[in-house]
Amino acid sequence: MPRPLSSKLANLPVSGIRRFTALAAATPGCISLAIGEPGETTAPHIRAAVTEELAAGNTHYPPNAGFAYLREAVAAWEGARGIPADPERIFATVGATEAIAASFATVLDPGDEVVLFSPLYLGYQQLAALFGARTVVVDTAGTGFQISRAALEEAVTPRTKLVVVTSPNNPTGCVYTSESLTIVAEAARAHDLYVLADDIYAELVYVPGFTRFAAAHPELADRTFVVNGFSKSWAMTGWRLGWLIAPPAAAPEVAKVHQSLVSSVPAFLQKAAVAALKTPTHDMRAAYLRRRALVRDALAAMGVACAPLCGAFYALIDIAPFGISSEEFCLRAIEQAGVALVPGSCFSAEGHARLSYACEDAVLVEGLDRLARFVDSLR
Repeated sequence: MPRPLSSKLANLPVSGIRRFTALAAATPGCISLAIGEPGETTAPHIRAAVTEELAAGNTHYPPNAGFAYLREAVAAWEGARGIPADPERIFATVGATEAIAASFATVLDPGDEVVLFSPLYLGYQQLAALFGARTVVVDTAGTGFQISRAALEEAVTPRTKLVVVTSPNNPTGCVYTSESLTIVAEAARAHDLYVLADDIYAELVYVPGFTRFAAAHPELADRTFVVNGFSKSWAMTGWRLGWLIAPPAAAPEVAKVHQSLVSSVPAFLQKAAVAALKTPTHDMRAAYLRRRALVRDALAAMGVACAPLCGAFYALIDIAPFGISSEEFCLRAIEQAGVALVPGSCFSAEGHARLSYACEDAVLVEGLDRLARFVDSLR
């Protein structure tokens, strides 16, 4: 009989987002407001760049970190947004997920601790577990979804090595204030911690005063990993393209991890990535701003509270008044109303459900109408 498989997998949860998306797909006529995937198709001129590269025969191994022209384009794009970076510290990755995984693998040893702020994206906990690290979750629901200095200080121990900051946030749609970012920066300095800034939604912000962590605290470039990607802002989820900016001293170690995990991203996608970086994101932002208004008005009409809708394309709605678990709420919403959301329990946010407005307007309106009827049936 074969020996046991890795013990790290025993308690590794399956993605609740994917589970409820699959349930929606298996339910005839169900409208899914579950998955965080833009309903738009990638722009034609971006897709055309792949056709041109394939016709030119660009099907061989590229450099592990990505072609120089792509890393230089990322450096220019980030520099224009207040985050200067040497292209030698930039890695083209298989989506933001691989950028996070490469960062974790570079920083963490078994037994190290990672501080996360809830509500949170489950993937951080999954990846930390795969690398033998422990996650310590700091709840922000009681502080307006902002970071409390006292709560963060209480969470830090001698084993803490990394803090993850996600702004705009998945699943809340909130953005961290400059005060919240400063609290993280001060903790990083005081306790000699690394910071991972997951900026995947940073182009989709609808309120003034937003600042990315690395732009607000350039003095911490020696310990900040910046993660970003093409999936959300350019409707390129299926392309699996992202990037990572590593701290200077960590970049050679990231290179080892990246080449071991994936070798490289496909050669013939990289000119398309450059085309995306040259494409303004204001049309996508305008579409989500319109859908955000639809969600805000519909939830107000339902009498359902939600976290502030500041960025990304999510609404974390408060279902505690209905007196049922978030799992039951979302199962019944699919079965009884034909609309799918994701339970808050998937994000360490029991008593809530996540609604994604990353879909066409007409689909969103119908889904919100169904949700309103379902909510009425629970009262």
